[in-house]
Amino acid sequence: MKDDENPTLLYRATKPLPYELREHCTIYFEEGLCPSPHPRSPLPVAHNITDSQALNLLFSLLTAGTSSTPSPPAFLPPPQHLALAATLVVHPALTTRAKDTATLEAANTALRYLRLVADLVGPINGNLQEAFAIPGAGGSLRRGGGKRRRTTGEDASPTADDENSITTELANAGGIWARVDDFWQVVGWALNCSVVHKKRWERWSLWLEYMVGILEQDWEMREKTWAQEGGEEQAEDPREGSMIVKYLNPEGATSGKERRILRAIFADGDQRSLAEFPEIWENETKERKKPTDGSAAKKISTKVNVELDNYGDYLSSSSSPSPSPPPQTKTPPPLSTAPTLPDGSLPLGGPAALHLRLRLLSLLSTTCATLPSTLLPLHELYTLYLSHIRPTPLPTFFHLISLPHLTPTAASTLTQHILRSLLATSAPLPQNDDLNQDILETNYLPYPANTASIADNAKVSLCVEMLLRLWDRHFGLVWSEELAQAAEAGIEAREAKVSRKGGRRKAKSGGEEEGERMWLNGSAERIRGVVEMAQPS
Repeated sequence: MKDDENPTLLYRATKPLPYELREHCTIYFEEGLCPSPHPRSPLPVAHNITDSQALNLLFSLLTAGTSSTPSPPAFLPPPQHLALAATLVVHPALTTRAKDTATLEAANTALRYLRLVADLVGPINGNLQEAFAIPGAGGSLRRGGGKRRRTTGEDASPTADDENSITTELANAGGIWARVDDFWQVVGWALNCSVVHKKRWERWSLWLEYMVGILEQDWEMREKTWAQEGGEEQAEDPREGSMIVKYLNPEGATSGKERRILRAIFADGDQRSLAEFPEIWENETKERKKPTDGSAAKKISTKVNVELDNYGDYLSSSSSPSPSPPPQTKTPPPLSTAPTLPDGSLPLGGPAALHLRLRLLSLLSTTCATLPSTLLPLHELYTLYLSHIRPTPLPTFFHLISLPHLTPTAASTLTQHILRSLLATSAPLPQNDDLNQDILETNYLPYPANTASIADNAKVSLCVEMLLRLWDRHFGLVWSEELAQAAEAGIEAREAKVSRKGGRRKAKSGGEEEGERMWLNGSAERIRGVVEMAQPS
């Protein structure tokens, strides 16, 4: 492989910070995160000002030489600095309980810096796998603070044990990576917040968006390397060293990890999910106490000490009186009382959270299809997907079967897997997942669900519609009398099934049943439209 074809060379190379610069950054971090004057600082410093100084210095060092052609290697700090930056992005003391805008700016600067590392040097050159490792899950135990470094005298050079350590709680036991058993614990808690702790989700969404992007970027780079270095002929597969593989298969993982990973991705804030994926920091969802007199916030009576989990009056159980609600004014009733289709993303935290869940599901699918020994074979993964997707309400089901990041083959396989679990027993199932137009016409299009439930028949219709669209988009649907007849037969069979009297069907409210019929009828019309569009003009 030529050098200019190496995916890692699409990014700048890196070199470690010189000792003096590394010491400057470390001192800045320790001063900014220590509640008392730093032992190496002659004067007291403003809390959280100097960690912004550390990040700004790292910004300058990383971007130096960017305008040169070719760009020289970029200065990259030790993994401990990057790990700490990931904690600063989301820690409550710097975000939802930030005491001033300067403190919040430190968290925002940390996020901007991590994004710049990903953009300029990439996750591989940036050594993000080590930086974001979980010590208790086989990761490098490199967070611990060693003895304080000496910066003067004949013993100024640090030992190997403590040369990169940062002696502050957030860089060690209080950091995000040291407080969880695995990456999926963070995913589960973050997605729980998307449903039940919206204020925290504002911050966790930024963190999770960054991490999912890094996992995708790391995988794509390794896949390009694998293809360019000979593919199956290689002795070693670079994809096996990817970050997602490390997170999926941590050392010491117990049986049932696959189900736990899926429960994390589908975490919905219910009691069981909150018990399995609890908050990362104690009292994390508590917000900063608001002033009671409408004036500027009073000085906090108890000194903040992040290292001791002491947030002063931020966690006071007393609450300020709420202002009286504005008087309600009467509004005329809506002109139409027809039901509207609910937002299917809401049960899973809204559009942003749903999008992140779909990206994680797609990444798992790609990994298992490529390296089935990493987690489990693809058909077993899709069986787990099915257990979470099939019970969801129709609006949510519709979003989940879309999975826009899946390859056409993977999307077809998953949709068929779900569809076969719903189809009537009279439907002749194909021997494998290879899809073609004959299989659509013979095995899927003409059949209803295996129950009289409107929701189940609507889900069958949505799956059939999805397969029709996939085939038409990637291979081209060819109109024929057989295709049109099969599509119409299925629409009529599903309508007849839900209209059958005496069938066992769970009683539902009129509005809920009407909403389900809207999904069934809407999908039927779209199926007719797809078939009609295939007819030559």
